[in-house]
Amino acid sequence: MEFIVEEGKHLDQDCSTLVLPALSIGNVGQLAVDLLISSLRAERIGYLDDPYVLPCVGNDAYGPVPQGELALPLEAYDSSHNKLTLIQQRSPVLKGMMVEFAKNLADFAVDSGKKHVLVLSSLDFGQWQRIDMSRPSERATNHLAQGLSISKSFKGSLPGQLVYAIQKGSQVYYISSTNIDGTDDDCEKLGWKKLHEYDPAQRGWKYLSTLAAGDALQEGSLPLEDELEEDEDYYPSLPFAALFSCFKAKGLKVTCLLCYCSEGDNIPDAFNLAGAACKLLELSLQYSHGDEVGNWAIPFSWKTVYGPPPDMSLF
Repeated sequence: MEFIVEEGKHLDQDCSTLVLPALSIGNVGQLAVDLLISSLRAERIGYLDDPYVLPCVGNDAYGPVPQGELALPLEAYDSSHNKLTLIQQRSPVLKGMMVEFAKNLADFAVDSGKKHVLVLSSLDFGQWQRIDMSRPSERATNHLAQGLSISKSFKGSLPGQLVYAIQKGSQVYYISSTNIDGTDDDCEKLGWKKLHEYDPAQRGWKYLSTLAAGDALQEGSLPLEDELEEDEDYYPSLPFAALFSCFKAKGLKVTCLLCYCSEGDNIPDAFNLAGAACKLLELSLQYSHGDEVGNWAIPFSWKTVYGPPPDMSLF
């Protein structure tokens, strides 16, 4: 993996925390990072070139007026005020190369002096087997109030989706390298729950740890996601698990924040996950700008995230 710095810019060594998405269902991690970059007014400082990431190119995701800036698969942003570096990933990793990609990212994090890595990702709601409805009322009220505010920026399209999000649960889950069992006191104090399915002794997680450490394998490899026969193999087969294992193997503190979702309009989930990241890292959004919802600055690219409205002459 090669890091290419934009002309006249540099990687701020004081930015000791790295935030990045792990691609998964609904693209919630990517949407959350988009929201953080826009709201923190993070400055793009360069690009990462990795042989395992599929090439892509697009228009600037954040500027309302075209400036000739192109969006590439892996972009690096700094928020010096918050001592934070963010990486946005816009295209998937080649099949079967996720661990190698994760190793490359871990090397970049170490070389650039990062101390804490925060991974944002989503989980398939169809795999959710332990539904916690012990404290739905307060969470639902808060998210509904936020959602009604958000909906003003999306021409009233969110309340129905938000109600569905509340019904399926808005609990944030996590795993952390702070303790062997994946628990973290700071996350627990924020009311989040450790992902129950994380078990470092389970074969999938042990396999990832072995790969991340670069040790020789004694048995056959873990089956691909579409070949899984046991539910317990689902979680360690996901990109966030490979990132977690590789960052941890490098001795970095790593935290994964996760939420369950389904395919569709996942903007409420992105707000939920981005808000969780702000709480954990104690980020300041007071310098936000643009199309604001509270202190959030809506990325310009979200205006067309679901394409143009239908041609009414068809009806």
